[in-house]
Amino acid sequence: MQWWDSYRAVYGTELRAEAMVLADHGWAVVPGTFPQGDVWTGCTDAPQAGPAPVLDDWAAAATTDTGRIADWWSGLPYSILLPTGLTFDVIEVPASIGRRAAAALRAVGVPVPIAATPTGEWLFPVLPGEPLRPDLAGRPGMTLHGRGSYLAAPPSVFPQGSIHWRVRPAACGWRLPDPYSVQDAMAEAVRERPQRGLGGSSTYRLATVATGIRS
Repeated sequence: MQWWDSYRAVYGTELRAEAMVLADHGWAVVPGTFPQGDVWTGCTDAPQAGPAPVLDDWAAAATTDTGRIADWWSGLPYSILLPTGLTFDVIEVPASIGRRAAAALRAVGVPVPIAATPTGEWLFPVLPGEPLRPDLAGRPGMTLHGRGSYLAAPPSVFPQGSIHWRVRPAACGWRLPDPYSVQDAMAEAVRERPQRGLGGSSTYRLATVATGIRS
């Protein structure tokens, strides 16, 4: 029990600090369940499929208020959950597609924040309001998280490990990319075979989209 209390104090401090950073940049947060061994805990009847809000009114309770955030993360090491559909949407893709899409975006100089889960998903925050294009919608493992959804943010933990930033928002100046350019990169990644490079005509076509990015 002493080990758990020590871990909870140290890790809770890290979570609180990261939640504060997100809030400072306008990303509202809300506390979520967390794993203790293979069991998700943090609230009564915690869902066991993954991190979930510990508050019934989580959408309304999500906040950037640092005082409330300090209170939430002063005890249990709650996951950091980010409600989607307001400040940003998040496009979730399998890691194989995420890697190729990130390479294509990097090749044309489009900075995008990217997080990766320990269960094999890559997460791309984008400006909100744009649905998935028809050639991406419904593909296995590809999901647009908009209004009414949420995702765990780094350094939240799963039984398999922690979520981490592949590209930190600070590296992009906390600017969110235009969803059109990110979806175009993902469409190219879907069409590309893993062993092929991302160059030639696909980079040219992405460059024509990237010129319209909003900050």
